[in-house]
Amino acid sequence: MTLAGRPAPIPLLDHATALLRRGDAAAARQAFQHLFESGHEDIDVCLGLAYACAAEGDAAATMAAVDGALRLDPRELRALLLKADLLERRGDPLADGYYGAALKIGDSLVAPPAALRAALEQARGALARSHARYESQLRQHLTLVQSETGPLTERFERSLDLLTGKRRLYVQKPTLYHFPDLPQRQFFNREEFSWIAAFETHTAEIRAELQAVMASQPEFEPYLKSDPTRPTLNPTPLIDRPDWGAYFLFKDGEPVPAHAARCPRTMAALAEVPLLRIPRRSPNVLFSLLKPGTHIPPHNGFVNTRLIAHLPLIVPPDCRLRVGNETRSWEEGRTWLFDDTIEHEAWNDSDDTRVVLLFEVWRPELDSAERAQVTALFEAIEKHRGGIAGWGI
Repeated sequence: MTLAGRPAPIPLLDHATALLRRGDAAAARQAFQHLFESGHEDIDVCLGLAYACAAEGDAAATMAAVDGALRLDPRELRALLLKADLLERRGDPLADGYYGAALKIGDSLVAPPAALRAALEQARGALARSHARYESQLRQHLTLVQSETGPLTERFERSLDLLTGKRRLYVQKPTLYHFPDLPQRQFFNREEFSWIAAFETHTAEIRAELQAVMASQPEFEPYLKSDPTRPTLNPTPLIDRPDWGAYFLFKDGEPVPAHAARCPRTMAALAEVPLLRIPRRSPNVLFSLLKPGTHIPPHNGFVNTRLIAHLPLIVPPDCRLRVGNETRSWEEGRTWLFDDTIEHEAWNDSDDTRVVLLFEVWRPELDSAERAQVTALFEAIEKHRGGIAGWGI
């Protein structure tokens, strides 16, 4: 099949399209074929011919016409979907690549037509079924070798999920500073931090101080505040709103005296935690409040040399945090740590307020020399910027 390079005359193309819509596949095929053989290079001609051939059940001719459309535009969504369907019907594993390409393009469209939306959902289902068959075959083979290797490890299970499309790959994307070669980990294991168990024994007294603060000051300050001296590149409806509230005990490396004085037991418990300390930047420690029905949109943190820790204090049902491809629900009194430079978001879908004690610690992979060097770097950055420091959480 060769393409000569002339667009199809509109009246002839409209006539052929009308035949196809009336269900006269044979006449439509003849009309589109005539246009094509007359040397009209047009995606609509190729696709019309493909649809007519498909209606007649001629898979080989349908594929030839689809390939003609894709030579004109490899990103033509309708052609990608049609080719993927053809390949799937004959059991060709190459269908997955075409379904995946179609979904990537389709998902980038703001408002695809209704017919395309339906086709894209069908493609999503077909790809999911294919991935499930693929995973089943892989697991059958892996079962044969587990007598030698032992059970599949958690990390290996996650690699299978990534391979078969059950998980999306997320990586660190700090908005300010990236320290290279740190492991791409979303949540960290509690067992890696010897201080957690002792710290959690103070949960009840920390919660009591929080409740006293909330009783006398029900409105925390907005966590996100607009700054007229800086551009706002990623506006969010949570700016300057108390829906995501903060009550800082430490801010930009210094205690907040009035707040710290109201929470002496919390401050004493924090004294036993190896908080991240960089002059005029860290630690930052706060009671982080999320009002009912609030969603914190996906975002990334500033620096990947720290971890964010949560000690959940007030957790109604239907509250959760997603970090990368893993979503967890908070449990009161049970600390977790995560890398906030990996995309994350949070929800409170309950009718009550959720509050955690939020603080930051060094990444455990950095040795003492690297921590000192990072600290010196940010001191130099502050000096260069004329004493402007702080990055928040």
